This record gives sequence, C-alpha cells and structure tokens, in this order.
Amino acid sequence: MRTKKSLLFFLFQFAAIFTFAQSLSLSGLTLNYQSNPIGIDTAGIRFGWKIKTDLRQTMQKSYEIRLAHSQNDLLNNKNLIWNTGKVNSDQSTHVVYNGPKLKDRQRYFWQVKITDEKKNNSAWSEVQFFETGMLNNTNWTADWIESAMATDGKVGPAPIFARQFEVKKNIKSARLYITSHGLYEATINGKRVGDQYFTPGWTSYHKRLQYQTYDVTSLLKSGNNETFVTVGDGWYRGNLEFKGKRNTYGKEVGLLYQLEVTHADGSVTTTNSDGNWKVSFDGPVKKSDIYNGETFNALLVKTATNLKSSSWKTVKVADYSKDNLVAPVGPAVSKHENISPVKIFKTPKGEMVADFGQNMVGWVKLKLHGNKGDTVTINHAEVLDQQGNFYTDNLRAAKQENKYILTGGKEDILEPHFTFQGFRYVKISGYKTPMDKDDLTGIAIYSDMKPTGEFTSSNPLINQLQSNIQWGQKGNFLDVPTDCPQRDERLGWTGDAQVFFNTAAFNMDVSGFFSKWLLDLSVDQHDNGNVPVVIPDCRAKANAGSAGWGDVATIIPYNYYQAYGDKDLLARQFNSMKAWVSYIKSISKENLWNSGPHYGDWLFYTMADDRDGKAALTDKFLIAQIFYAASTQNVIDAARALGKNDEVNIYEARLKDIKNAFMREYVTPSGRLVSSSQTAYVLALNFDMLPEDLRSQAAARLAENVASYKNHLTTGFLGTPYLCHVLTRFGYTDVAYKLLLQETYPSWLYPVKKGATTIWERWDGIKPDGSFQATSMNSFNHYAYGAIGDWMYKTVAGINSDPKSPGYKKIIIAPQPGGDFKHAAARFESLYGEISSAWKTDGDKFTLDVSIPANTTATVMLPASENAAIIEGGKDADGLTDLKKIKSPSKNKSFELGSGKYHFEYTLNKISR
Repeated sequence: MRTKKSLLFFLFQFAAIFTFAQSLSLSGLTLNYQSNPIGIDTAGIRFGWKIKTDLRQTMQKSYEIRLAHSQNDLLNNKNLIWNTGKVNSDQSTHVVYNGPKLKDRQRYFWQVKITDEKKNNSAWSEVQFFETGMLNNTNWTADWIESAMATDGKVGPAPIFARQFEVKKNIKSARLYITSHGLYEATINGKRVGDQYFTPGWTSYHKRLQYQTYDVTSLLKSGNNETFVTVGDGWYRGNLEFKGKRNTYGKEVGLLYQLEVTHADGSVTTTNSDGNWKVSFDGPVKKSDIYNGETFNALLVKTATNLKSSSWKTVKVADYSKDNLVAPVGPAVSKHENISPVKIFKTPKGEMVADFGQNMVGWVKLKLHGNKGDTVTINHAEVLDQQGNFYTDNLRAAKQENKYILTGGKEDILEPHFTFQGFRYVKISGYKTPMDKDDLTGIAIYSDMKPTGEFTSSNPLINQLQSNIQWGQKGNFLDVPTDCPQRDERLGWTGDAQVFFNTAAFNMDVSGFFSKWLLDLSVDQHDNGNVPVVIPDCRAKANAGSAGWGDVATIIPYNYYQAYGDKDLLARQFNSMKAWVSYIKSISKENLWNSGPHYGDWLFYTMADDRDGKAALTDKFLIAQIFYAASTQNVIDAARALGKNDEVNIYEARLKDIKNAFMREYVTPSGRLVSSSQTAYVLALNFDMLPEDLRSQAAARLAENVASYKNHLTTGFLGTPYLCHVLTRFGYTDVAYKLLLQETYPSWLYPVKKGATTIWERWDGIKPDGSFQATSMNSFNHYAYGAIGDWMYKTVAGINSDPKSPGYKKIIIAPQPGGDFKHAAARFESLYGEISSAWKTDGDKFTLDVSIPANTTATVMLPASENAAIIEGGKDADGLTDLKKIKSPSKNKSFELGSGKYHFEYTLNKISR
C-alpha cells in the first residue's frame, strides 16, 4: 500500500515539476529585428527573444545560444559553429554574435534557451535560421544590362529582359540575387518571384542600392527554364518631386540578376545577366509612373516566347560599380488588407464611382468581362466635392490613372505593377458591362511592419481618430516615410517623420523601416553636416537646413534608442548627429541660430483677414534656437548612453551657451516670450529652455492662450506633437483633454466629424461650409498631426518606457483618466512582449488591469489614490509580497512590480478628482 502511495506521490510531484517547467518557454525569436531572414549582411548580427510564462516576477538569469550549419547538427549538439555556453545575463534583446566569421551566401541555424532567477529552465527554442547574402561585392559575377536602344529617359513601355537556360542536374536549392535601376518584377517559368513590391526600394541609389535575395528553388525545373524581368521607371527615372521632373538618378533602366543553383552533388551553376540576354519593349506595361499611373495591355502578357523573334533585341552590358550594393535592413513593401467597396453609384455628373469607405494607399484589383481591345480607365480620388462629384484638383499634376486593355477572354484579372494610388473613391470609365462590388477589390500596399499597438476608449470619435492615425501611417510608410501618397510629391519629408516617430513606434514595428531610412539620411547629409528636407534627397541643394526638419538627424536616432534600447543604431548615427549640430554652430552668431531658410511651425492656425492678431505666428528663429538646443541635448544624451563622457562635457557647455543666448534674445525679464503663440510656449517648455523659476508661469500662459481660443489648438507641424505632453507635465491635463475632445475647427476631431478616415494635412482641408482648402496643398492623407497618438498611449492609457532603462526594460504605467472617458485601454508589443494597460470607472470605483512581460519590471502609478485602500487580485495590496510600495512624486500610491498580470481596484479620492 505504501509503495502505491509513494508511486502516486512521485507521479504527482513529477507532473507538477513538468508543468512548472513547461510554464517557461521562448517565442518571438528575431535576428536583427527579423524572423528567419535570408540575404543579410553579417555586420552587427544581434539575437533577440521573448519569454513566455504564467508566473509573476520572472527575470532571466542566464542564456545560452548555439549555432550550426544544419538543423540536424544543432539538434544533436554536434559540429557547432558557435556556442555561447551559459552566459549569466538578463539581456534578451540585441545580443551580439561574436563567433567565427560567417561565410558568404550560407544558411545557419540557431537556438536559445534560458534560466530564470527561480532556477527554472526553458527548453531549447524552436530552431531558427538566417542566411547571409553577398558579404563581399566581388562575389557579384553578373553584369548590369540595359536596352541597347537608348530611350533618353522618355516615357514609354517598360522593357522586359529575358533569358532561357537549362538545368542539367538535380536541384538542391536555388537563390536569386537581383536588383535594378527602376522597379523590377521577375518571373521564372511564368511564376512571380517573391511577394515583394516596388523592389529594390527607394534609397539614395548612387550610394546605397539594395538587392534582394529570393529562394526560388520551387520555381525551377530540370531541363529548360525561362526567366523574364520587367523593369518600370519607378523613383529611379520616373516623375519625382514637382513640375514634371524626371530622370533624377538616371535615364535608362537596367537589371542585375544572379541566379545560383546548388545541385544535389554540391556543385553550383550560375545564370547571370550578361550580353546573352534579350530585351523587348512589346510587353504589357505600356507606361508606368508612380504619380501618373499605369497603362497595361493584357493582350501582350507573355508567359513563354521565342527569343529569336524580331521583337527581341540584344541587350547592352553597362559598366556600373557594384560597390553601392547593399542588403536590405528594412521590411519590403507587400500587400495587406483587401477592402471591398461599400457602394457603387453614379455622381450628379453621371460618372460611375466606387466608394471603398476608407482612404487607403495601394491599388484596385479588377475582375472584368469585356470585349477584346476594350479600354477600361480607373481614376482615383480621396474625396467628393460639395455636389458629390469626383474630386481630383488637389492631386495637382498627378493623374493617378490606370488604364487596362482587355483580352476579351472569360475573365481579365488586372492590377498595376509599378505604381500606387492614394484613394477612397475610384471612377470607372469605358466599361460597358454593369459593374458589381465583387468586380473591385481595394488592396492596401505598405511596408511589411508588424502591428504592435492598439488604443481604444469609451469615446467612438477618439477610436476613429486612432484608426485614422494608423491608416495614415500605413499609407505613408511605403518604403520611405512619405508626406502624402496621392499628389505629385510623395517625398520623405524629414519634419513629418520626426514629429510622428514616437506614435509610429507604438502602432507598428518600425525598427527596420527607420533603420534603413536613417542610413540614407547619413549618406545624403551634406559634407558640412547640413541635412536635406527630404530623404532620399532629390531636391536642389539649397533645400536643406530647416529647423525641425534637419533636426531629424538627432531626434529620431535618440527616440529610436528610447523605443528599442538599440545602442548599436545610436552609435551608428552618432557622427551624423554631431555633424548636424556642428553645422548649426558653424552658421550661428554669438550662439544664435538666426539665419537660413526655415519652414517654421508649418500650417499653424491663421486666417485671411486677421484684424485681431489671432493668427498663431511664431518667430522662425525662436523655433530654430529651440531646436538647436534640442539637438544638442540629444547629442549629450546619446554620448552619455554610449559612454562618451568627454563629448558629454563639450556639448553640455555648448548647450548652456545656447540657452543663455535664447534667454537674451527671445525672453523678456518677466518671462514672456517674444512670440506669444501656443507653439512658442510649448517648445520652450518641452525642451527646458526656461529656468525652472519661470516655467510654471509660462505653462500658465500657455493654458490661458488655449482658453483664449475657446479650447482650440493653434499649433502647426512643430508645436502639435508636444502640446498635450507639455500641458500634462505642468499640471494641465484637463486642458489637454479639452483640446483632444474639441470637435470644431481647428482640432483633431473636426476632420473626424467631417468623415475623415485618415489624418489631414490641414486642420480644415474641408471647410465648415463644405468647400476645400487651397488645391495647391490639401492632402487628405498626411500623418503629421497624428502625433497626438503618442500622448494617447502614454497619458490616457499610461504606457511609458522609463527613460533610464530604454526599450521598455523598465516600464512605467501611469494612466491619467479625464475627459469623461469611462474606459480606455492600450496594448503595446515591446521587444520583451506585450505591455497592456486598461482602466475603467464606474461611479467612484476605479479598476486598472496591467500586463507586464517577463524579463522586465514596472512602476504602476495609480491615479487619485492618495487615501484609497488598494485591492489587487482580490487582496489588500499593502500585504502582497510581489508588490513593493514606493514613494511617488505625487501623493498617489505607486508600486514596483515584476512581470505578470495585475488587477487593481479602489475608490477614487473625491478630493483628487
């Protein structure tokens, strides 16, 4: 009997231990922010993982990583290339590879396991892999090829480059390394290569031209094979910037193509672009342009052909350096949401229009039944005019027009290849058959960034605002952070990008996206340190050096470090940061930046007949001086994070001089600024330009200014991102809520009430009477004012990273309810896992649900709780050992806690409310 009991006891204990051990596992494994990437550079390989557990207060104690050439070797722990052994560290992000030098164009497999501080061990993670690309540009054996018939950069058909080749031996694997001058789309044996679009992407081509790596093993066959590559104009030589400007980077499109087939016997055969290729201009893409759209003749689609026919011509081998070729570090552009029209109708003018219900970026996929040779035209618009007619005046010179010539077959399935449109509405012309909603599908196209953030509340207008912010980000994060996606512009404006970065990093994983873009910023930065206003730089050299625009060189790198805890990127951009500040110093006089071209507080509140002086004009040089200080502070903070103490001392002395000069030039002895606008006070307070004894009265003046405009904001691009943050910092959160919830112009909710589904460029893109703002500049998809999202995440929901522990290693949860919200919630997928904060009120009862990921700690600050009895998980919080009560700057109760899920309840202090 005792034996049976002992056995049962043993089994029970074993089951308990097994279950306990299984509660610790690893997920979300990445290498350089990517999952199982192929074709990467090895410079700075870094590993990351997330810890999954149901246990509270879990911190990593140690990790072990192993790496091998094959999955079998890895799993059998033999022939390892690298094994860290047990490393006593809680680091689970940006863990640097320091093993033997990796080989070119090789696949590697890796795993990690960890131990927590309670001595629990995880199992080895699932096997991950990565594959190196062209680590040395001498490994390129392919030639650049172009059409021998020069086009001189004129608009015309997209050439098709073609080659037939034979595979004689059994195929083990195959890789295609490819890039182009222009945008390419490749097929092998009639099947599209990859699911990426607008490749090779938009970079500063002469300095950094990306190539892509594709696993094309499944597309090849033994025997005869055929490959086509169509190359459109794209950013390389198509319309770019304004006034019909073309051929920014070159006049002829070209191709570089290297296909390597590894056979079962280990041998490798290569098919390269060279003089043996053919080219034809008789393909289906008759015209393609990012601004103007595409003409596609479906009758000319080629799946197989005789390359000896007269339509195929010999190519020309071109002599271009391959030293500028780089592997991508950011995500490719891909297809995302499919959206059906909400209705198809005829306008008062009698035009057939489809409404997709959402302003979006991408294109419309068509399924049409028509006669052979029929031409169907699709035009794109964001809004309808006052009469309900199709409106395109705000597109300026951009046509946004796709034309399709039908085959007359059973069904034509059609979509463009080298263009994208910004639209909610499409006008269909030339289609003779009644159209059904199933005939059209709107396809959203943007860089492949994982969603990381959600924000919801009890206010449906605010929820729509959050949706508008996210859709604005999707539409304008198409390989570069464009200002707008529809008119003849679509450029990487630096001011727009820097004001929105923090919001962007909540909504989506923008790590790779901005890492790539910042590389182009570095190479396009002028030799004297000046920063262009658009990146990649395609404007005249004089268009550089604007305050708040050029400061992107310091603002995004340091905010990136705060969001992702990435010192490597900070170190990479540090010289660029210093160069920008040195440029400002070089043109300053007596520490004042009071020269140069500046956009100022772009699109601030103004009026045509300003007899009362209500236009919110802010002195441009006052703004410049503040951003001079802000960038200098960013250099100081970056130097301190990187351990460059000598640099800290140098720039701290300079910052003191900059702020003293600001006080002399722009502040009266009583503390009044020479510009009395909201933006002036917001920037001065946000960047600590005033001594502490003058800050509270400046904040009071800001609040009074808001009240004088009847609780309306008057800020433009530079003031808006910081407005609510500053009000909250200085005790005016109630005023910030009034601004957030204001429904009349100018405000965030005015466009929402007007039916906006994205953020507008202007506060009054559509005026109260239904008329439009200036057609010369009136985008209805411009994300800059969506920067309020950062305040909604950080203040309304209360999710913050402790600045002293960047990247959410230490978290601060500090919601500040207000604005008659009954509830609000946000979640954010950090590099450690999901952080969430959800609060609600029911009378005086307040509840807060918090989730903190493993391997992090958090401080939770409970609002209006000074005298409250706090209940957590049904128990008195003061008696719980896993909650440490701490002193808070406010009198409200705060707790330090570890990972896990927590549920707080208490009665709000009536005095505090």
